[in-house]
Amino acid sequence: MRVIAGKFKSRQLKSVDSKRTRPTTDKNKENLFNMIGPYFQGGVCLDLFAGSGGLGIEAISRGMDELYSVDHQYRAFTTIQENVKLLKIENQVHVYKSDYSKALFNFSTEGIRFDLVLLDPPYGMKIHQKILDFLNQHQMLNDGCVIVIEDLKEEKIEVHEPFVLKKIQNYGITMMEILEYKEKK
Repeated sequence: MRVIAGKFKSRQLKSVDSKRTRPTTDKNKENLFNMIGPYFQGGVCLDLFAGSGGLGIEAISRGMDELYSVDHQYRAFTTIQENVKLLKIENQVHVYKSDYSKALFNFSTEGIRFDLVLLDPPYGMKIHQKILDFLNQHQMLNDGCVIVIEDLKEEKIEVHEPFVLKKIQNYGITMMEILEYKEKK
């Protein structure tokens, strides 16, 4: 697994030594960032089910200023820390070993707002709508925030305001949904 583009292009990342994580392939990662970027002029990213941290680190490499990387699995947590240390980006990346709902609650109480949200939970959790509702209700998204959801095709969500569906991309049994948050005026 490697960083595809940007400041850390071609740098190798460690992957999680566990069958409980499934890293996004380099091809899918490249396709994803071509759909949403491919580069950023700053901003804050949330990678809520981070695994090895590869997607969030890719966002940092492509210009995001700050990353909140969360995974509840200990092996994932330590792998993210190793990858962050390897790239010397400790001042930009906050790594948490936490359940997603606790992390969201803590971020909301701290008043953190995001410009990019990456949601790639274990398949079949059926939590995307719950997460979107929480982010919206607690005003955690900046206007124009991009939300990326990766899951099984049958987990497709119904998108409604203040979110706008920008794109759906199918990859075999999985799909990627790209949403944008439109702040109500």
